[in-house]
Amino acid sequence: MADGELRIERRPELDRPVMVCSFRGWNDGGQGASLANSFLARAWRAEQFADVDPELFFDFQMTRPNVTLAGGVRRIAWPENSFQHARVGPEEGGRDAVLLLGTEPSLRWKSFADLVTGLAGDLGTSMVVTLGSLLADVPHTRPAPVTASATDPDLLEQLGLQPSRYEGPTGIVGVVLDRCREAGIPSVSLWAAVPHYVQLTPSPRAAKALCDRLGSLLDLPIDTGELEEASEAYVLQVSEAVAADEETAAYVDELESRTEELDDDLPSGESLAAELTRFLREREQGGGESTPPPSEQ
Repeated sequence: MADGELRIERRPELDRPVMVCSFRGWNDGGQGASLANSFLARAWRAEQFADVDPELFFDFQMTRPNVTLAGGVRRIAWPENSFQHARVGPEEGGRDAVLLLGTEPSLRWKSFADLVTGLAGDLGTSMVVTLGSLLADVPHTRPAPVTASATDPDLLEQLGLQPSRYEGPTGIVGVVLDRCREAGIPSVSLWAAVPHYVQLTPSPRAAKALCDRLGSLLDLPIDTGELEEASEAYVLQVSEAVAADEETAAYVDELESRTEELDDDLPSGESLAAELTRFLREREQGGGESTPPPSEQ
């Protein structure tokens, strides 16, 4: 990587670190993934130790910086991808976590993914976990379904996962996972489904589901009580909005009935992939991208 792309302030000493990545944008329906990773950073009191220079990875006409006011002083807030470190778990038997919180870049995806996997390798990362959330036909009144996949055959067998059968457009998450595979770094992808009829509302339910699944994956207890409280408020607010529209209310009732008929509460990877394909086809026929697209397995 070129000098200056990765700006490292310090190198933390790490024990069996896991890297957890999330990106705002195409991979983040209902902001479920970014909300989950931001919650982890706050709950674990993570501290930033490195970031990525946005100059080389963003088209600022597409992802514009924001002007902020602090103490009467105007400042520019640039698109950010930051690496944060936290010690997690009990004192005995705990481990280190590196959290990558950021925004999907618009340029030089291969170089960006190589930067991420290069740092993961330098830090001795034992596993990279990517978080994503996608829009799907699921009701807001049920826990957010989560699916998981991995590219490494040994890891698939160890964790009891299935290889992803998705084919189609991908985001930076897919590119990072592919680079992890090429670099020989074990990697897992977790995806939470978000109701597509409330896609602009941040979903604490999806965030909680991702954190719970991550905790199970790492055999690490994660207290998601805060997200549970936020989820209850989310359900009440969305239910009130849905009740005000008869057509939407009838559609949600149909989704609930369909969910109750399923033997397994979790949709298969194939069903989520089919949902993605349908959504993309409808978006193309509509001639635009008026709503955030769902993401792939």
